[in-house]
Amino acid sequence: MASARIGAGSKTPRGDSGVAARFAGQVSARELPGHDLGSGVHLAGRHIIKRVFQHGWLPGDVQQAARRRVDDFAVSFLVDVMADYVRPFAPATMDETWIEQIRAIEADTWWSDSEPHFGQWAAKHMLTVAAAITTVVEALALLLLLPELELIRPLPGTARPQGTVHHHVDEKVLGRVRGLLAKAESTSFPEEAETLSAKAQELMTKYALDRVLVDADASVPDLPGARRIWLETPYIDAKALLVNVVAGANRSRAIVASAWGFVTIVGDEADLEAIEVLTTSLLVQATRAMMASGDRDTRGDEARSRTFRKSFLVAYAARIGERLAAATAATIAESAEPERLLPVLASHQIAVDTAFDTLFPHARNRGITIRSAEGWEAGRAAADRARLDGQRRIDR
Repeated sequence: MASARIGAGSKTPRGDSGVAARFAGQVSARELPGHDLGSGVHLAGRHIIKRVFQHGWLPGDVQQAARRRVDDFAVSFLVDVMADYVRPFAPATMDETWIEQIRAIEADTWWSDSEPHFGQWAAKHMLTVAAAITTVVEALALLLLLPELELIRPLPGTARPQGTVHHHVDEKVLGRVRGLLAKAESTSFPEEAETLSAKAQELMTKYALDRVLVDADASVPDLPGARRIWLETPYIDAKALLVNVVAGANRSRAIVASAWGFVTIVGDEADLEAIEVLTTSLLVQATRAMMASGDRDTRGDEARSRTFRKSFLVAYAARIGERLAAATAATIAESAEPERLLPVLASHQIAVDTAFDTLFPHARNRGITIRSAEGWEAGRAAADRARLDGQRRIDR
């Protein structure tokens, strides 16, 4: 495992497969009894995944990292390891995010307890012993490489704090928002997409402002939380900027981990839900607009270059930020109680900033270089046919 870890750190994203294969060959040659080998794999997996979770990783995070760096067999093994890890914990002692993510990655204990999981898993995927061991080593070596993250959700078995209430977006509101955004993603008319997206943002902003006034009168306010949004390559930094402006528009803060491809957002639970829904739709619209711009014959090869596309996405995010800032200000001004709302929002921002600074005391800002003026102009034009807000710099 130590050799595989060193190899994984210096080779390809999947690590040094040669190290894993040589190790697997040595283990296979020793012809260990199947039960002993399976028990060893189980103990190693349980020990390492426990450390990973203690270092702040969530089940969805592990699955996303694995999907990007190891093969499907290794991903399936890690999902099973996570299913086995949570099995002893009663649902009442698990955070709702853990329960949702375990369900989302379809982690269930499908195997029989009469025999070790390893042999049943290898048989299920029709792997030889050597191939199965190689896969296990690569999977666990990846876990050893995962950096320590901030603990944003309590570990399984940890009792929920008494009296803490997390408010989620009303399902009716969320349903209407998703419907509007789905239409915005499907239409081929930019003006229609803009109108639908703007309406979705307006609905969520009005809902959020009403909620913060209610929470201000509540004896137990909704405390800031955090969640991670994983992004697909390429152009991680440009896409992270888009997440950042959505977070800013919805009273939250964001920080990117470019090396791994995710953004952590800090804010109220309901705001985090809204950000995830809006971000997902915006990334679809931005990518579609970028590809459509590159398909225009008048732009030539420049519009299909990496510099053009990155500049396009950065400009898109920046322009969306400007539009969201204006939309948010207008919504506040048109609210029934703007004089009462402003100090409440200021107090809310202090709470979010405090939570963010506690989780990320060493966060810093960095810029993103723009190398294509044509891409920048095209991105701003596309953003004028969509929506959003925030800052142009993102914490790192």
